Amino acid sequence: MDKVIRIVYMGTPEFAVEPLRRLVEGGYHVVGVITMPDKPVGRHHNALQASPVKQYAMARNLPLLQPEKLKDEEFLNALRAWKADLQIVVAFRMLPEVVWNMPRLGTFNLHASLLPHYRGAAPIHWAVINGETETGVTTFFLTHEIDTGGIIRQARLPIADTDDTGIVHDKLMMLGGELVAQTVDAILEGTAKPVPQEEITVTGELRPAPKIFKDTCRIDWNQPTKRIYDFIRGLSPYPAAWTEMETPDGKRTAMKIYQSEKLLKPHRLTPGTVDTDGKTYLNIATADGFLSVRSLQISGKKRLAVEELLHGFKIGENTNTKKTTFVF
Repeated sequence: MDKVIRIVYMGTPEFAVEPLRRLVEGGYHVVGVITMPDKPVGRHHNALQASPVKQYAMARNLPLLQPEKLKDEEFLNALRAWKADLQIVVAFRMLPEVVWNMPRLGTFNLHASLLPHYRGAAPIHWAVINGETETGVTTFFLTHEIDTGGIIRQARLPIADTDDTGIVHDKLMMLGGELVAQTVDAILEGTAKPVPQEEITVTGELRPAPKIFKDTCRIDWNQPTKRIYDFIRGLSPYPAAWTEMETPDGKRTAMKIYQSEKLLKPHRLTPGTVDTDGKTYLNIATADGFLSVRSLQISGKKRLAVEELLHGFKIGENTNTKKTTFVF
């Protein structure tokens, strides 16, 4: 197959590196890469960190652009000079029409969900939070409305009950790399027949995937155990679900929970009450059982297994003491 069409690739995070690697190592002609400007990091923001896509592009000596503004004329002229036949976007940013409509074969995007479900900024997180048993990746041609263009290809991935967002992310990243290469091949062969999303049969309401903020991540202990369990794994390892702990002296401190287990057993405790032996387990009452915390991080401390935390941080001897409660 002739792979000499000129491809411009756009992406920023680690998720976008694998599809780019598959293209480069697969012999496709990537004439340029576009990524976000270097990000200020460090306590005083006096150091700059290159995106994972930039690091890969530099390691492979690929031409690189890092525009601040995508409508800037200098950037547009540089993009035109690459004379791309096709543009591919993976976890980048919203493109203006002057950019996505530039190449003769169009611009397609890789999205980490089975569109039309989970349109938005955080599709992997929300699929796990909502307890989905399946997700996937989709390639589609860009159009005016975000995540609504005609679907080219999809690949499905089961979600295990023990998977967190980090695990699903890594699996979808690999699956996405394969799907991007398959999509390019279909476009080259003339077999890509985009299907309008409105023609796809959907069971139930469409589920969105809005951006996640700190307040989004706060645990509501009045919810059923399964819902809280999914919420925690859906936000792990980043940004992490959190709650507040009230100590006997009345102080409150934030605590992130990364791993947990479901304990579906009846009780008469107020949701948020702690049950612990102070040594090996820390269970928190929910609306219909308990959430057994397995991995957590107290504000200002490092992440620990629950046994390690209890060894050096007294939570309370048992449920009846009620010395410590989690407030919501």
